[in-house]
Amino acid sequence: MQSATILNLITKGVQRGDAAWADFGSGEGRFTRALRALLGPDADIYTVDVDASTLERQRRTFGTHADVSRTHFVEADFTQPLDLPPLDGVLLANALHFIKDQTTMLKQLRAYLKPSGRLLVIEYDITRGSVWVPYPLPFRTLARLAPAAGFQQPVLLATTPSRFRSQIYSALVLHTSYVNDGIEKWAPLGDSLADRGGDR
Repeated sequence: MQSATILNLITKGVQRGDAAWADFGSGEGRFTRALRALLGPDADIYTVDVDASTLERQRRTFGTHADVSRTHFVEADFTQPLDLPPLDGVLLANALHFIKDQTTMLKQLRAYLKPSGRLLVIEYDITRGSVWVPYPLPFRTLARLAPAAGFQQPVLLATTPSRFRSQIYSALVLHTSYVNDGIEKWAPLGDSLADRGGDR
């Protein structure tokens, strides 16, 4: 996925000035680097992946572009409890479709967030599973699961075509304590996808 596409998917969900974010299941770190570009140099970013060699490649790539002193490379399975500070946001890019019990996972993610925290989800907008996407999470399913896990209704931020699996969406899922007067600017797009069923 190109950098411009990644930025288009996540920009509306990230606020410059946030102090701490995590990228769970960060893989090669493309979304982590986009987070750094949006948050600036002063935020702490926890990039979490179970693969040590992947994290080492991230570290080398980051080191060629920016100071990594505020980027924390965490070798861990994000489905297990992690020792992290309260977070302004958690990003999961094509990670939740590997989790069978997604409601329980969402509850666990909520526990990492500050009351003003946000969950930023990027997923394939499909309903049929495969070897590569065993437990699909189309937007309409996320809209059903999020309130059951203690979040507000998710808001669709952006979509982009996928070469492999129909389209990819990004959604902002707000903590129940979150209050933001600007949320209305995202609502029409989110409503339109929910009304159409959320999948293609």
